[in-house]
Amino acid sequence: MFDLQPSVLSYILLGIAIVWVLPWKAVALWKAARKGSVPWFIVLLVFNTLGILEILYIFWFGKKKESK
Repeated sequence: MFDLQPSVLSYILLGIAIVWVLPWKAVALWKAARKGSVPWFIVLLVFNTLGILEILYIFWFGKKKESK
């Protein structure tokens, strides 16, 4: 009745998503670890947001604060 087999398109989309997310996640986790930010590291490791949270951390939240 219903064909529940994954299509080739779904595998292609999954592959594209993985290729997109892995570099962002790796850089964000590396920056969080280097900064010693354990809460951010855990959040970035657990939640998959297709790179959105990782990009925000890299360019917004993960910036080093300048000391005077």
